[in-house]
Amino acid sequence: MSAATPGLSVRAANVLRDVLARPSGAVGLTLVALHLVIALVSPWIVPFDYKAMNAAMTLAGPSDLHWLGTDHLGRDVLSRVLLGGREALVVTGIATPVAMLWGGLLGVFLGLRGGWTDEILMRLVDAFLALPGILPLLVLITVFGSGGAVLMPTLAFFFGIPVIRVARAAAHEVVARDFISAARARGHRPFDIVRREIMPNVTDTLLVEGAMRWSWMLLGFSALSFLGFGVAPPRPDWGLMVSDARVYMSLAPWGVIAPVIALSTLIIGINLTADALAKTLGLDQGRKAVV
Repeated sequence: MSAATPGLSVRAANVLRDVLARPSGAVGLTLVALHLVIALVSPWIVPFDYKAMNAAMTLAGPSDLHWLGTDHLGRDVLSRVLLGGREALVVTGIATPVAMLWGGLLGVFLGLRGGWTDEILMRLVDAFLALPGILPLLVLITVFGSGGAVLMPTLAFFFGIPVIRVARAAAHEVVARDFISAARARGHRPFDIVRREIMPNVTDTLLVEGAMRWSWMLLGFSALSFLGFGVAPPRPDWGLMVSDARVYMSLAPWGVIAPVIALSTLIIGINLTADALAKTLGLDQGRKAVV
């Protein structure tokens, strides 16, 4: 174990160096890091309380006092934008690894096992994927509420389902190799084959897939907030800010533009990083099925 740990850390450092060496990776990681830093320090750098309302300053334009103007309740837009990504990053930052863990492990086991178990479960996966993505999310959130304790497992479950197909496809390529047949001939248990033989060979694919799932989950989280099923007011969230300000778009466009730019730069940063990571690891995203 002690010998493997340095090797893993060295490989991670080499991958990070190679990603940063690519223009897309450097830009993407910079954008993601910037958003993470802002999310961490924003409670101490915001110029105003995000809940503070000022009836005399409703829909005010950008000024020396309010750099991005105010919303329809007189709240400072800059303060709410700076704080608006915190809950989204926390919820999706926890839900994404959970989705990759359960979806990836199940997909790998199905790819190894095959047979009727694989066929039945994959038909269930196909049934879930045939549904509009946000519809089952809305049903569960309507029934159980929209708090973080509900959003995290709900997002982790539904965004983990497509991972099953990706992990299964990656495992199929490995299962066909001779060393898997040799492991089976030696009487290794399926769990040991997955842990020792398959997972090291599909980890790169799952890392890239995880980065993409994170960006899609952020969009899904913001969509839920936009529809009123995510973050509850008056807490700031980019999707909720767009929903509140869209009515006043012609009078105060900054209330919509600012959170859209914030969310867009984060999504672009993640996608650029995922693209650079895929190229660094030698993975061709174009060959992967869209799920």
